[in-house]
Amino acid sequence: MPLLVEGRRVRLPQSAGDLVRAHPPLEERARLLRGQSVQQVGPQGLLYVQQRELAVTSPEDGNGATCLTHCDGTDTKAEVPLIMNSIKSFSDHAQCGRLEVHLVGGFSDDRQLSQKLTHQLLSEFDRQEDDIHLVTLCVTELNDREENENHFPIIYGIAVNIKTAEIYRASFQDRGPEQELRAARALTGGPMISIYDAKTEQLRIGPYSWMPFPHVDFWLQQDDKQILENLSTSPLAEPPHFVEHIRSTLMFLKKYPSPTNTLFPGNKALLYKKNEDGLWEKISPGS
Repeated sequence: MPLLVEGRRVRLPQSAGDLVRAHPPLEERARLLRGQSVQQVGPQGLLYVQQRELAVTSPEDGNGATCLTHCDGTDTKAEVPLIMNSIKSFSDHAQCGRLEVHLVGGFSDDRQLSQKLTHQLLSEFDRQEDDIHLVTLCVTELNDREENENHFPIIYGIAVNIKTAEIYRASFQDRGPEQELRAARALTGGPMISIYDAKTEQLRIGPYSWMPFPHVDFWLQQDDKQILENLSTSPLAEPPHFVEHIRSTLMFLKKYPSPTNTLFPGNKALLYKKNEDGLWEKISPGS
């Protein structure tokens, strides 16, 4: 019985709204999450997970391992087993508790991309061998608001307190380190990867490789409206920093069309570790 809600097998397929309405605790949890005020998080003590990245860690006692990831529908069939293996390799879940999943994000977009991704994720979790308990479902129509006949997400960012397992609405001014490098990897089609080694408490970036981004000069010549309409799946719903973020990532890709030797000397990962102030600090390999 892989995907469970309140100990009962989830019946798929059905819309996220139907699923939540069939399980009142799910509906209440989504309502409470939507109603939270947004907390500004970081940079102290923050491990920010970008698109197509995952990170697994736990409190210092070793129990309650948490995996946070940003799925975008690129390869859900491969990503869900990667998530499962990452969390299972970190803790003996059979003795430490149960496997729980919290899905948050998306909205009622015109192209129904959010609905498609939600269905993919639920279906893939349902296919896993382990019992997986669906605890939070705040996606698609459950994370949607309408304004002037346009739809927008309610929740744009989410954070997890590793020690308390609390999930809450969040915004982030700091998305580093190596924000542009990590964004460039995603924009050029890189697959989902793990970025954090909890045993050494190190953030490991790369080494990555990519092909030169097609027509990068053309895109850099376009105005904000063109970039928004052509390089976003949901132009009307993007946060204010989206175009600036895409433009800086494109400039980075122009500067580093082939990153292997220039960004990763000796083809080695860039390593970061938290200092005493809880901020990421670059370290040299072997230190």
